[in-house]
Amino acid sequence: MALYSLASAKGSPGATVTALALATVWPTDPVVADMDPAGSDLTWWCRTPDGEPLDVERGLISLGAAVRRGTDDVNLDDHLQRIDGGIRVLSGVPSPGQVAGLGPAWNHIPTVFNAYPADVFADCGRIVPGSAAMPVLQKSAAVLFVVRPTIEGMAHLRERLASLRATLETGVGGPPVGVVVITSYRDTRSAPDLQQLLDSEGLRATVLGVLADDAKAADSLRGVSWSRGVSKSLLFRSASEIAGRLSELPHARYASAER
Repeated sequence: MALYSLASAKGSPGATVTALALATVWPTDPVVADMDPAGSDLTWWCRTPDGEPLDVERGLISLGAAVRRGTDDVNLDDHLQRIDGGIRVLSGVPSPGQVAGLGPAWNHIPTVFNAYPADVFADCGRIVPGSAAMPVLQKSAAVLFVVRPTIEGMAHLRERLASLRATLETGVGGPPVGVVVITSYRDTRSAPDLQQLLDSEGLRATVLGVLADDAKAADSLRGVSWSRGVSKSLLFRSASEIAGRLSELPHARYASAER
């Protein structure tokens, strides 16, 4: 199935919450993989359906060890855990110091994801040139950058897209790039203004729209609290719209490549 990578240009704009929200509303049963080299948030946020903490040794660390032995016999299911709410997750590294131990496995893990019979959302955290997670982005069906509509947020996104243009081969056979803006659902200007800015600088990225900045629903995804009616929240309603546009993004790339 398809591998979708989520990333940020700087800071913590909400990529992990976005990945969980998309997985919640996705029409099939996807996997959320925490691939953030800076260390996992998801591992500490989430609990099993029994309320137990996730097993930090079962996830990216165990998958990396299996991949180093050869990808032919790797079964991604052996490294996944279900969290409260039903989403399957690949827990990430607890600390940045463990990233180096994965070594060459970073280059082969995307092959495992792409061979898996379900869609995978890979939360790659903050991306800079040379990031350990770069092979995941390069082998994705689409890359989704998450940004907040601040001056510095927009500036860092613009700089990052420009610096990654050659690495991701945007518009030249590489994965198509989408952007989601986390802001108030009433904000009707940030998304089109950002698209105009990216177009004016020749940055090939499609702004997919707004993901509602809904603190109560986000806390529910983080396991902080549960709010009645959260499934009807602005966060999940907007995530459904983004999910539909994101699922079409790889097809837009293939269509343009065929012309």
